[in-house]
Amino acid sequence: MKPVPFNWNSSFELSTIGSVRDRGISKNTLKRLAILGSTGSIGQSTLSIVEQFPDRYQVAALAAGRNVDEAFSQAARWRPRVVSLATEELAGELAARLRQSGVTGIEVVYGAEGTVTCATLPEADFVVSAIVGVAGLEATYAAILAGKPIGLANKECMVAAGEILTRAARERNVPILPIDSEHNAVHQCLRVGAHAEVKTIWLTASGGPFRQLPLDQFAGITPEQALKHPTWVMGRRITIDSATMLNKGLEIIEACRLFNVPPSQVRVTVHPQSTVHSLVEYVDGSILAQISVTDMRLPILYALAYPERPASTLTFDLAALRHLDFEQPDFQRFPCLRLAYEAAERGGVHCIALNAADEVAVEAFLERRIPFMGIPRTIEKVLASTPEAHPATIAEVLAADRQARQMACGLLG
Repeated sequence: MKPVPFNWNSSFELSTIGSVRDRGISKNTLKRLAILGSTGSIGQSTLSIVEQFPDRYQVAALAAGRNVDEAFSQAARWRPRVVSLATEELAGELAARLRQSGVTGIEVVYGAEGTVTCATLPEADFVVSAIVGVAGLEATYAAILAGKPIGLANKECMVAAGEILTRAARERNVPILPIDSEHNAVHQCLRVGAHAEVKTIWLTASGGPFRQLPLDQFAGITPEQALKHPTWVMGRRITIDSATMLNKGLEIIEACRLFNVPPSQVRVTVHPQSTVHSLVEYVDGSILAQISVTDMRLPILYALAYPERPASTLTFDLAALRHLDFEQPDFQRFPCLRLAYEAAERGGVHCIALNAADEVAVEAFLERRIPFMGIPRTIEKVLASTPEAHPATIAEVLAADRQARQMACGLLG
């Protein structure tokens, strides 16, 4: 991966200081949100922030996927301008339910075009990108082209098309604020130093449920065991990715693109307590850490309010710092981490293939068609067969994603 020359204090800032301030955002400004992935955990946590800060935030659009019941509940509660569902049939069902309940003034749209409509709605001031996988890529890119500040909770978008997204954001002076707890923590630590002063970005990892499991027992790991994360409550795919540490691998690539550093400058440390969310080491030897409760509402609030810090109830008990462990990750135990570093060095379609092959392999594991260690084996085979290329458009990214998925499916039979 070849970082683009980058001025840390430019309009794209650490990923954003100048541009957000230039927009004149203050605590007295009502910010209208378009939430992509509103029925997921990040979407629902974002809505809880809106509820807590009604004078700051309002809902303008919701992209809700396939969960019609939750979409109806959210639409009736928040009365957005637009709601998008995955299919025309689901959109029709929601529209009928809204009419029967006397809820009016909400446009119901569907599909990828519907999600783009939400992301580019003129009334929306800020877009929360939280759709899992590359399904949210087109809408996130469209939002950037429309000049909408982004709260990014979808690492797959940055992994698959980060080169394209960050270029478009810089050209249009559009801020991208990370919501993932690790990158959000890095963003906070980077506010005190210049880009040239950064030596290493340290991403913390819990180590998942198998940090201490003997290697000879990995062959017998079941989906039920892998879905029991010791710290976070997350979706099924990201929970499995945490167990394989592929999730941390995707975060390495995301960090390279968000903060414009090479893979060699991003390292992982296993921190089982998950109280330190990430660290930044500076060239003078200073290390800054971001510490907070393990609650996604805090990084969401940080992204929504940046550059301010509103008072909240998300306080941290310092007694939890009485014991902190940091360990080097075991690449033999977690080969997905090694594969991610290799993909990050090559960039382009290899990052796309890494994510696509993993998604297919994880689904196969959850369906009990392959063993746990079949996930890294599938990814490695797909990466070995992926040619060098650097897509220049979102269409090319999506085509490479489809090709990698087809390759992975072919390997699995």
